Amino acid sequence: MAVVPPSGWRSGALLPADATAAADVSGWNRAAFQSRLLADVVKALGGGALIESKEVFLQTPDISDNSAAVRIGVQCMLPGTTLLALLVEKNPNALAALFDIPSSTDANVATNVKMNQSSNVYALAKVGDRFHFAVREVKVTLGRCGA
Repeated sequence: MAVVPPSGWRSGALLPADATAAADVSGWNRAAFQSRLLADVVKALGGGALIESKEVFLQTPDISDNSAAVRIGVQCMLPGTTLLALLVEKNPNALAALFDIPSSTDANVATNVKMNQSSNVYALAKVGDRFHFAVREVKVTLGRCGA
């Protein structure tokens, strides 16, 4: 007896048409992820002026010897935080990660990002219609030769 897969089923392969469809997912902010500058990302996310805040905590290594996986975390202590974003200033596309924060949850996330070179890393927190931020410089060594 032959097993027939359901119509349209593929064995785990992501084909170009699938990738294009994924890029047009409802709620995905193409302009924000394609922006090269911090100000353009903030504008695409619906923000205006940035406010540096001691209530936004950015956890990064001072030096990372693996530019392909730099661990970055952000925590915002401001009540009503609805969005957290991580930006790498010198990457081709500045926005590295974007997190929607459900109400009544801690605004605390961490992820690995790829960094093309040593750069400032920004953590943005959206509270109401304002964006608060923290920034740190992260040095990466490429191939353990230094950057």
